[in-house]
Amino acid sequence: MSPTSTKPRSAKRVSQPQNGLDLKEVLSEEVFRRMISLERKRSERTQRPFVLLLMDTGCIQPTEKNGRMLLEVLSSLQSATRETDIMGWHEMNSAVGVMFTEITLDNKLILSTILARISEVLRSRLTSEQFGEIKFSFHLFPEEWDSNNPERQSNPTLYPDLHKRNDANRLGRAMKRGMDIVGSLMLLAILSPVFFVIAAAIKLSSRGPVLFRQLRIGEHGTAFTFLKFRSMYVNNDASQHKEYVRKLIAGEADKQTNGDGEGIFKLTNDPRITRVGNFLRRTSLDELPQFLNVLRGDMSLVGPRPPVPYEVEAYETWHRRRLLEAKPGITGLWQVQGRSRVGFDEMVRLDLRYARHCSPWLDLKILAQTPKAVIAGNGAC
Repeated sequence: MSPTSTKPRSAKRVSQPQNGLDLKEVLSEEVFRRMISLERKRSERTQRPFVLLLMDTGCIQPTEKNGRMLLEVLSSLQSATRETDIMGWHEMNSAVGVMFTEITLDNKLILSTILARISEVLRSRLTSEQFGEIKFSFHLFPEEWDSNNPERQSNPTLYPDLHKRNDANRLGRAMKRGMDIVGSLMLLAILSPVFFVIAAAIKLSSRGPVLFRQLRIGEHGTAFTFLKFRSMYVNNDASQHKEYVRKLIAGEADKQTNGDGEGIFKLTNDPRITRVGNFLRRTSLDELPQFLNVLRGDMSLVGPRPPVPYEVEAYETWHRRRLLEAKPGITGLWQVQGRSRVGFDEMVRLDLRYARHCSPWLDLKILAQTPKAVIAGNGAC
């Protein structure tokens, strides 16, 4: 059932302010935040956006005085909102919110129109001092992705369920980070001779740096510098890869055939890849420098693969959840269960399944299965 059609039974009706106007149901903080999460998930499926307007007194310590003033605000909003719009406490006695659902954003002036209408109503009901204490903020979902600004992060206000889950799993996250630090340090020490051999092979086979540095998108949309052993010639043209990624995400890409005659969703016979680079990719040895990313905290040993900015630009709204629900990793469910043999949507589903069931024990199971997947080379090009 759409959250916009019926208010939940747990919603509480607050007492009317002294002006005697009827007051809509005002959801409690817990229920209102849950409604934000439900509305976001509905929007992911239907592609119908919503706008969350928050009105905050800016007080660190909520007071009854602020609460009474905000109740007056909500009462005033009755004449400026629709019955399907959802109102409630975002932070008790400190901030209230209204979700404007089932809207269209063809008209770019809609946000300013909403704010102007609400401001007009509030100015007629509040003193100048009261109105000046309120801070307004708009939060639009789906969020726009700007490939020219990869430093931007996701808006945490729109994901209260994920932040609640992370807060409840602090011990598990601390254990995962401890495993990342210990594991990456041990593997960097053990594999250091292999690093020198690979570096020499790269230098002797083609000109250019040993390491390939690329901007990737990590947890919550944070950009970081991703490290790999260079497997391509320098100054190559990435347009062919960009086009294939676009088709892959849209479900329009055909399977390619690798050297073993296996059908995979990946570019094969790529002229940009060197002879040494082809071996490194097939054996996944090009991934070894990412243990430095793990040590720095950009990545984890286990998690979804971090995408490049132009990949995220082509995502559907629900695809972006793989960036929000888990820190990117070197290996994961996709690597040990699907790899390039499965389509993009299935890869995302595997990433989301991992995020839902993430635990130190699951990480250990995936890490134990990774060497077999690498040696078998299934889905590699």
